[in-house]
Amino acid sequence: MNSNDSQGSHPEHAHADAQDHTGSALSEMDLRVRALESLLVEKGYVDPRALDLLIETYEHKVGPHNGARVIAKAWRDPAYRQWLLDDATAAIASLGYTGRQGEHMVVLENTPAVHNMVVCTLCSCYPWPVLGLPPVWYKSAPYRSRAVIDPRGVLREFGFELPAETEFRVWDSTSEVRYLVLPMQPPGTIDFSEEALAELVTRDSMIGTGLPKTPHAQRESP
Repeated sequence: MNSNDSQGSHPEHAHADAQDHTGSALSEMDLRVRALESLLVEKGYVDPRALDLLIETYEHKVGPHNGARVIAKAWRDPAYRQWLLDDATAAIASLGYTGRQGEHMVVLENTPAVHNMVVCTLCSCYPWPVLGLPPVWYKSAPYRSRAVIDPRGVLREFGFELPAETEFRVWDSTSEVRYLVLPMQPPGTIDFSEEALAELVTRDSMIGTGLPKTPHAQRESP
């Protein structure tokens, strides 16, 4: 979906998952999983803190770490960058990141003139192989609606603002197409290794709701 500041929607918004994700409602499978989780916790078979840690790991480390490697390689390797833009699914798969939630990927390149942001307006379609589990805010109704209507305001709430002349493009994920943002490489990192660059890539920068870390900020991180 592209509001002037938005582009890339499929008019029919063909969500095969829509039957299981009406608005913000939980699917039948989600309800079963939650009921089973509650039963296991109640009987003492599962520590809820361990579950929280597992979810935290997949949401913030495992998945985003994969995406960070993709972005870092694109920053360092012009040929890979072009392949990623031409055929993201194949380029990402070449690094071993494949799966049902990333069968057809499209990579959107941010530039000084254009800023891309990703949303899923009907449910929470998300590229799990490269970003892990979707964050709670990504699945929330306010984000799903406001990202399309007021992308600048949403980014302001995430803590940053872009120049008025920057064009915004908001892309609506579907069960058939998942998007990954290729953020601009931070200045002063031209000689960084892929490993060092990957440390600068954040999950939010790959959704378009954030920016990569700067080397200075990275050094100050605890």
